[in-house]
Amino acid sequence: MADWTPSIVEARLAEAAWVLKRMPEPRLSGYFSTWPEFVYSFADKVEQEPKPMRVLPSPQAISRMEETLTWTACLEPIDGKIVWLRAYGTRWKEVCWTVGLQRSAANQHWLYGLSVISLRLNNRRFSRNLSKQAVIKLAGAV
Repeated sequence: MADWTPSIVEARLAEAAWVLKRMPEPRLSGYFSTWPEFVYSFADKVEQEPKPMRVLPSPQAISRMEETLTWTACLEPIDGKIVWLRAYGTRWKEVCWTVGLQRSAANQHWLYGLSVISLRLNNRRFSRNLSKQAVIKLAGAV
């Protein structure tokens, strides 16, 4: 992609979080059961809770997720944490409790993180001495 914007970066991070949620659990090799599978009768199934259907992500989505996981390495730890919490759909109140910031400061860290990622993906150089507001304005997030 030629021109990355903070909103496109946000969508890709949300997709990566969605894929991570739907990946199958890792299994330890070497452990298995010798017991036969239990076959339930209709009467047994009547009172059981239905099993949730698990939608597995496509190989292309997994590839995009793997690429996206490296994007937050260039961020400060608090910015990366806020970006991933928001990608998972965490409400702002929970984000603020987790990182110990007020809503406006957490929002600024989040916008700054998305802006830094989009500027790096566009191969645009910027000074680390710039303020957060200047970097956000440079990336066009406002």
